[in-house]
Amino acid sequence: MAERNLVSWTLIVSAAIQNGELDMGLKMYVDMTTNGFMPNEFAVGSVMKACVSMGASEFGYSIHCFALKIGIEKNPFVGCSVLNFYAKLGDVAAAERVFYSLSSDDVGCWNAMIGGYAHCGYGFEALNVVSSMLFEGITMDKYTLINALQGCSLVADFDIGRQIHGLIIRSEVECSISIVNALIDMYIKSSGMDYAFKVFERMADKDVISWNTLFGGFSENKNPGQTASLFHKFILSGSRPNHVTFSILLRQCGKLLDLDLGLQLQCLALHCGFLDGENVTSSLIYMFCRCGAVEMAHSVFDNVSYKNITTWNELLSGYCFNCCDADVLKTFCNIWESGVEVNGCTFFYVVETCCRSENQQMVVQIHGAIIKTGFSSCGYICSTLIKSYVNFGQLDNSFEFFNGAERLDMASWGAMMSALVHQGHNHEAVTIFYSLVEAGEKPDEYILGTILNSCAAIGAYQRTKSIHPFVIKLGFDTEVYVASAVIDAYAKCGDIKGAGMAFDQSFNSNDVIVYNTFIMAYAHHGLVSEAMEIFDKMKLANLQPSQATFVSVMSACSHKGLVDKGCLLFKSMDSQYGMQPSPDCYGCLVDMLSRNGYLEDAKHVIEIMPFQPSPTVYRSLLSGCRIHGNKELGEWASEKLLLLLPKNDAAHVLLSKVYSEDGCWESAAIVRRGMTEKQVLKDPGYSWIETWSS
Repeated sequence: MAERNLVSWTLIVSAAIQNGELDMGLKMYVDMTTNGFMPNEFAVGSVMKACVSMGASEFGYSIHCFALKIGIEKNPFVGCSVLNFYAKLGDVAAAERVFYSLSSDDVGCWNAMIGGYAHCGYGFEALNVVSSMLFEGITMDKYTLINALQGCSLVADFDIGRQIHGLIIRSEVECSISIVNALIDMYIKSSGMDYAFKVFERMADKDVISWNTLFGGFSENKNPGQTASLFHKFILSGSRPNHVTFSILLRQCGKLLDLDLGLQLQCLALHCGFLDGENVTSSLIYMFCRCGAVEMAHSVFDNVSYKNITTWNELLSGYCFNCCDADVLKTFCNIWESGVEVNGCTFFYVVETCCRSENQQMVVQIHGAIIKTGFSSCGYICSTLIKSYVNFGQLDNSFEFFNGAERLDMASWGAMMSALVHQGHNHEAVTIFYSLVEAGEKPDEYILGTILNSCAAIGAYQRTKSIHPFVIKLGFDTEVYVASAVIDAYAKCGDIKGAGMAFDQSFNSNDVIVYNTFIMAYAHHGLVSEAMEIFDKMKLANLQPSQATFVSVMSACSHKGLVDKGCLLFKSMDSQYGMQPSPDCYGCLVDMLSRNGYLEDAKHVIEIMPFQPSPTVYRSLLSGCRIHGNKELGEWASEKLLLLLPKNDAAHVLLSKVYSEDGCWESAAIVRRGMTEKQVLKDPGYSWIETWSS
């Protein structure tokens, strides 16, 4: 062109960006300003969109400043683009400031704010803006409704979702496929799968996104036949699957552990030409690893022509899931040598593996690589490193790393406390908890549950009483994890009335875990009739008992000597509830029989158990032999226990007591001398007094 005006420049900038040529669009914008043209609202808005897609935050900031300088920042097109830019960066506060500076009657601005909240995970805030929009009388369009449904999906509130559904029906907006797809997704994420299926069935026109959305909703469905049946209907409808379809379905097969269906889908993906897609390949690796076919997963990985970090991470995750620790470390070394840029997930899998395999030296080396690559401030990596150092007993290193972290999120605080409690460092965990509170942070339900477990472990009654009001104040008293921890802490501190009060406060949660905890609390206090009463209430509430429920109730029967009732409960697991007893249930049965003198019956149960007995089972029988003076059976139980744990002090001590109480002093002395020769140390008993200062 011999002469170019503002319209020509704006058209070429906008066209380049709309066509995905983002670098070209930004270059043409710079050339336009260099040639003396003042960009208009269309050029500025288009460039802001390009900055979002490219993640060019610094360039975006400069464009916003330019818009302020020339006075077009309140133009709806520019304002919406700037608002969207800040929302995609995760800067919600800046997005809100832009929104409140714009005209309140432009639907596009409202949509941008609702979409921005939804993108950043602020579901309630998105719905509040929708409510304000209705109050202001702003006419909604399809983008408003789609964004509102996305916000509702985030909060997973079924009742609000139904209200938005009613709003869609009443509105004059055409119910497009995109709206209905968002509606299906909302119902799925709000635990309304039946409603999602009804909406889907009523759709006159279904696109592949509709089917994919419904396929994704079957992730909680444990019936492979239903998934296969739905896919069969999809094929009969004449719809053509895409790479997303196969990616979703292959992952479903992994979750369902259905290798046969997964292999059929793999063949179909090959036939349709989608097997080389990155997400399909990753899903194949996931499916094979979850089904235990690690070699097949590795074969798929080897055949990938271009391996990016997502593909590498999928293989790492699979190895980690199958406890192939050597393969995890070997794969990580291959990634590092290949020059592929690693990310946070890569380090997470490797550190988790090193922690599990107790490879301290490798953790230190990986920690150095994490610092070098700039991931030391990543929350979940910090959490894993902290857990590793605590598990290795390196408390000084863990505290040094914890205190030196630039930014600590709630996951890092929680990981530190959880690891300390798990390793028995309860007082240190309490110190960390009070540091969190003093820093002005609000602990989440997992941190509160962890610290209450710590109080239960050391019998810290005064601390439990001080933390309980804090739990109520924060509104976590009906959260299952916290409520059960409060009940357990009171019970283990000897305050069964306090445990009952906490149970009554959490009654609305109506969860089997809370009932199990309270039943076990009564059992430990020898209140069998009260424990059975809670068990009956649980059945009246139509709650399906779990394995832990029967452990709790049978434990109550064991402490009270109600052997017949306990045996009937054990048998009812299979006959009445269709449950195969877990190892813990068998262990509880052996303990009940041993404690009450039915030693031969206890031995018979051990011999017919469908899995390898744990050391705890033999210890229960050995303890029963000491109580009831059965020397021969005690020797048998001790021999079995020492095969599993050669340096177990309880096995030696209990056997020596069996001999001494039977008058076999020489045999008891031989056992005691054996402990000295084998360097088996008996853990000393100790007492403590809780000190408390306000």
